[in-house]
Amino acid sequence: MRLTPQIIWQNLSPSDTIEAKIRKHITKLEKFSDRLSDCRVVIAVPHRHHHQGNIYHVQINLTVPGSQLIVNRQPQTPQTHEDLDVAISDAFENAERQLKEYTQLRRGEIKTHVGGATDDERDSIPQSH
Repeated sequence: MRLTPQIIWQNLSPSDTIEAKIRKHITKLEKFSDRLSDCRVVIAVPHRHHHQGNIYHVQINLTVPGSQLIVNRQPQTPQTHEDLDVAISDAFENAERQLKEYTQLRRGEIKTHVGGATDDERDSIPQSH
C-alpha cells in the first residue's frame, strides 16, 4: 500500500477488523490508478435509534491530480446499511467506478460530447441522409 489512508470513526469505536477490510479495499483501488495520492474514509453512525439497529454511513474522499472524487451516497433504503460490511462494500464499489471513469477520461478512452449523448446513444440514433 503506497497510501497512508486516514480512517475516521464517528459515533462508534474503531475496529481493527473493519480497518483491515478498508485497507484491503484501498489496496484494490490503488491498482486502478497509480495517480491516487490521498484517501480519507469516514465511518459514521449519524443517528442513534433505540428501536432499530444503527445505520452506517461511509464517505470516501480520493485525491487524484486535478480532482477529488467523493463517494457520499445515502443508502437506497435505511435497512440497506444496517450492516457495516455492506455499507463499506457499497461505498468502495462506487469509489472504484468513479476512479475507473476518472482514469479512462484522463487517458482519453472516454470522449465527452457537447449535447450529452454518448457514443453508444449516437450509434443507436437513425441517421437521415
